[in-house]
Amino acid sequence: MSSIQATVYVVDDEIQIRNAIGSLCEETGHQVRLFASTDEFLEESLSDGPSCLVLDVRFPGTSPTGLELQRRLARSGVPIPIVFISGHPDVRVSVEAMKLGAIEFLPKPFREQEILDAIRHGIERDRNRIEREDVVREARLRVETLTAREREIMLLMAEGLVAKQIAAKLGVSEVTAKVHRARMLRKLELRSPIEVVRLIDSMGLEAETMRTGAGQPLI
Repeated sequence: MSSIQATVYVVDDEIQIRNAIGSLCEETGHQVRLFASTDEFLEESLSDGPSCLVLDVRFPGTSPTGLELQRRLARSGVPIPIVFISGHPDVRVSVEAMKLGAIEFLPKPFREQEILDAIRHGIERDRNRIEREDVVREARLRVETLTAREREIMLLMAEGLVAKQIAAKLGVSEVTAKVHRARMLRKLELRSPIEVVRLIDSMGLEAETMRTGAGQPLI
């Protein structure tokens, strides 16, 4: 993941600002896409790799403002990190932008290092998000290979029960419980109860949800 080139989207109606930020980002090894308005950006297909959006607050005409675009992206479930820039700083607007999850709010003119640091922070955050999602996706795929019985044993093991207790809980022999437990651990590529707990936590699923969905896809 760390070797995947990041993409920086710059949305600003001032061509000098767009080009200046774009040049800085290209010099640091990022792909760059430049847009004169939020309407232009909304027509773009975003990269699957790590990315960051540098976004002006105000735009002339009928284009959505930067805050409106931020809200629209949030409603659509697009988690791209946003660095706001503005030639007309407004405390209320900056506070709202930060509350909605913006990385930074920089008044123009800003120093080159300030914008580069903010972009780097955004890309690192997005790269970490993608890596976490990849881990969860792989975990869910492994859990889907479990039988209903193996999933029950996984949950009981996560609760701290040993083979004898699991057997009593399920009404099977201890040998049978151990066989199912071994198969479950092998499928999940795990070795201990702690790793089982971490796996379940990584997927953000409640045990009850997994019980009711035993034998059903998790995705």
